[in-house]
Amino acid sequence: MSSDPGDRHDGSAAQPEPVVCARCGARADGPQPTWTFSVEDGARRHYCEACSRENLRAIEGRLDSQWW
Repeated sequence: MSSDPGDRHDGSAAQPEPVVCARCGARADGPQPTWTFSVEDGARRHYCEACSRENLRAIEGRLDSQWW
């Protein structure tokens, strides 16, 4: 029998890491469907709904034309 690498042996369940907006610092208890996710210079970044909406044109400007 093999164990799952995510299994904890101390009896406690793994707590999800809070997600933090890379722009304003807003926090969420996990990935949110209305947040934006990107990889910039190899780093994962999340942006809250408000920051995503405020910066939509800049976000779209970074996409290749085939995406819009």
